[in-house]
Amino acid sequence: MRFKKIAFLFPGQGAQVVGMGKDFYTQYSVAREIFQQGDEILNRALSKVIFEGPVEVLTETRNSQTGIYLTSMAILKVLQSQFPELKPAMCAGLSLGEYTALTACGYLDFATCLSLVQFRGDVMNEACETTQGTMAALFGLTADEVETLVQKLNLPKDLWVANFNCPGQTVISGTLKGIEAGITAAKKQGAKRAIPLKVHGAFHSGLMRLAEGRLAEKMQGIKIAKSSIPLVMNVCGTFVEDPQMIHQNLVKQVTSPVRWEQGIRAMMPLADLYLEIGCGKTLSGMNRQIGVAAPTFTINSLEDLETLAKEI
Repeated sequence: MRFKKIAFLFPGQGAQVVGMGKDFYTQYSVAREIFQQGDEILNRALSKVIFEGPVEVLTETRNSQTGIYLTSMAILKVLQSQFPELKPAMCAGLSLGEYTALTACGYLDFATCLSLVQFRGDVMNEACETTQGTMAALFGLTADEVETLVQKLNLPKDLWVANFNCPGQTVISGTLKGIEAGITAAKKQGAKRAIPLKVHGAFHSGLMRLAEGRLAEKMQGIKIAKSSIPLVMNVCGTFVEDPQMIHQNLVKQVTSPVRWEQGIRAMMPLADLYLEIGCGKTLSGMNRQIGVAAPTFTINSLEDLETLAKEI
C-alpha cells in the first residue's frame, strides 16, 4: 500500500440525513451488528429513525448525535473488514465526531462511548429546550474578523464564535437575537454568505453550560484508556495523548469553540492520506479550503469503497 500515515476523520452533528448508512446495513453483517447493538444498548429503535426518519425527529439532538455516531462506526467497521491493512496513524472528529475518533483510536470502547454520546445528546437536547438558540456559518471573512465582529457586538449572553472550520468559513452560535445580529453585522462587513445551520441549538456556546456541568459529572465515572494512536482534539486544535487531558477536553468542548482548521494543520506534516468516514463530504471540502496537499477520500457509500480500492 502506497500510503503509510493515514488520518481518519469523522463528521459531526449537522451531517445527518435520513437513510444514512442503510446501504452498508443491507450489504454487510458487521454494519448490521453495529446498528443492532446500538438499538440494544440504547433500548430503543434508533436505527428505524436513522433509516426512515422523519427528518425532524432525526435532527433532534438526542437522535442526531447517536445516529451519526452509530453510522460512522458501522462504516468504520466495514472499512476495517474490507481493508484490514488500513490502520489509522491519527484520528480527529468534528465536535460529536470526536467521540467516534476516540473509539477508533481505542481510548473508549463502543458500548461505553455510545452510552456517553446518548447522555451528551440528552443533556445538550435539554439545554436546547431551555434556551432557544441556533448557529450560522459565515463565509468570506477571516477568523480574526469574525472574532472582532463578535467582540464589537458585545452580546456576551447571546453570541459566541463556535467553529474555526477553514479559511473563510467560521461558525457563530447563540440565541436567535444574537445570530440575527451576527449575520447582519457580517453582511455589512462584506461576508459573501451567511447560512443558518440545520441544528437543534446553539452548540459550542455559553448556552450549553448546563450540559457542560452535567457532562462533567457523568465523565467522573468514565475511564479513558491509553492508546498508541494520537488524537487531535477540538478544544486545543492539536494532538492530545494524555487520558486526563482527553477527559478535560471532552467536557470543555461542549461550550468551547471547535478549532478544526488548527487541528488539520497539526496533521498536515504527518498524514499522507485522509479518510472522511461517515455521512456527508463536509470535512473533505474543508481540507480543500485549508490547502491539504495529501488526498482525501470520503467513505459514505458502497461506491466509495470501490473507489478507495482502486486508489490504494
